[in-house]
Amino acid sequence: MSLPPGPTYPSVVSLVHFAQRPLPWFDELAAKYGDPFTVKFPGMGDYVIASAPELIKQIFNGDPDVLHAGKANALLRPIVGQHSVLLLDGAPHLRQRRLLSPPLRGDRMAAYASLIAEITGATLDRMPVGKPFALHEHMQAITLEVILRAVFGLAEGARMSELRELLVAMLEPPPAIMAFVPVQYLDFPLSPYRVFLRRRAAVDRALRDVVRARQAEPERIGTDILSLLLGVRDEHDQPMTEDELCDELVTMLVAGHETTATALSWAFACILEYPEVGARLAAELDGARGPTGAIDPASVAGLEYLDAVVKETLRLRPIIPDVVRQLQRPMAFAGYDLPAGVNLTPCIHLAHRRPETYPEPTRFRPERFLGAKIDPYTWLPFGGGIRRCLGMAFALYEMKIVLAVMVSRARLDLAVPGRVREIRRTITIAPRGGTRVVLRQRSTS
Repeated sequence: MSLPPGPTYPSVVSLVHFAQRPLPWFDELAAKYGDPFTVKFPGMGDYVIASAPELIKQIFNGDPDVLHAGKANALLRPIVGQHSVLLLDGAPHLRQRRLLSPPLRGDRMAAYASLIAEITGATLDRMPVGKPFALHEHMQAITLEVILRAVFGLAEGARMSELRELLVAMLEPPPAIMAFVPVQYLDFPLSPYRVFLRRRAAVDRALRDVVRARQAEPERIGTDILSLLLGVRDEHDQPMTEDELCDELVTMLVAGHETTATALSWAFACILEYPEVGARLAAELDGARGPTGAIDPASVAGLEYLDAVVKETLRLRPIIPDVVRQLQRPMAFAGYDLPAGVNLTPCIHLAHRRPETYPEPTRFRPERFLGAKIDPYTWLPFGGGIRRCLGMAFALYEMKIVLAVMVSRARLDLAVPGRVREIRRTITIAPRGGTRVVLRQRSTS
């Protein structure tokens, strides 16, 4: 058995680098050790990091009985619950994925266009004019409201307000390094982890109330995702259990709220750094206005330059820097004989910055995606293979609607001109300062 080369310093040093400065650390290791390379984390074992398309293809297309993503995501269990599709492997994973797929298909997204546009417009109207503020918290407000209304199917009222407060408290980010420390080192009296568990339990109780209330109204047929999930059946004509529903709803929240808000914050950081991009995008959006002068949400999905802006944002600024598969049996990989237990890790950050794939990889150039066919082994912000994020279509659609409304109605500038730097925010890579902007002007349509 053999492993690719990698740093020889103590594994705790690797953990600190990964938690505090993952992107420059990956760049340094790739430059020194090549592709692939190995890093060790305390209590989590060996991670073989790869970025070449042919290596990523081998991982994504590998035998799912050998390459387990669920086991590799075990650190997420306290957050998303044991029934989450993120933590399942084999037949249970396939069953859950089949049940979740129909409500999240791309062809269903048009049903949410007007709702997302309405939520975005209302949030924009609350933004201050003429003084610097962090855009990220407003993007969080949008994506949380979309989850509550489009996914949970809630209308404004006491139940929605209660759940909103509970979710915001649960998602309050701990110090970044805590997201990667095994639970046994965090679980002690008065620890932040215990506080999180209490908040997570409160969210679970509130979600069960929502699910039970909806089940008590079988005649209510909604377009929200929870209503659709209540109607799905597996090959044995069995519905999802209450435990499964609640864990999947939390998974959608965690995977679709903070990540999309962060991606939107990065999109504005990039657009505002490159004024020519903003000008071209605004010109395209002018052609998507309806009779009243407002953006027609239904026409947004087909806008080519907007689509390219979203894809280039996720290339240059992927929200998650890597994905993982844990080997259940030994495997030959890149000339090495890897033992069972190794974590094979496609590095999204490094894959997206290969100059042979993306010339001038550190520049924001949406044009590179115009008319281009996406290669799933060179552009992978949502992972890949049978584990690709089920919410990909929803996230892309939501980003397009929010950007269209904001760019068409608001004139924004960066509070401090120039490149916005990154910061680790739990498992995500977010813009430092939350993309601080100044809203110069706001129109009504």
